[in-house]
Amino acid sequence: MSSYEDNESKFMRKAKENPFVPVGMAGFFAIVGWRLLKMKSRGDTKMSVHLIHMRVAAQGFVVGAMTLGVIYSMYRDFVVKPREEQKAIQPK
Repeated sequence: MSSYEDNESKFMRKAKENPFVPVGMAGFFAIVGWRLLKMKSRGDTKMSVHLIHMRVAAQGFVVGAMTLGVIYSMYRDFVVKPREEQKAIQPK
């Protein structure tokens, strides 16, 4: 029973491991919400074109957040960790 982990604590643990996942999710929902509110004033633009633009913008934000997350993870693994290991090896 002690291995049980509720969804909120699991999400918080994952968010600490990969901080750009919640950023990507928040950006996705913000863009979709903004574009849905903007739908009233879309002018002569067809509904399908407006929805395609909304999807592309939201997906672009998520892909950008994922890319930044991968770059951050690589920086942490290949630059910061070796520095810390090198400092731990050197005698004081």
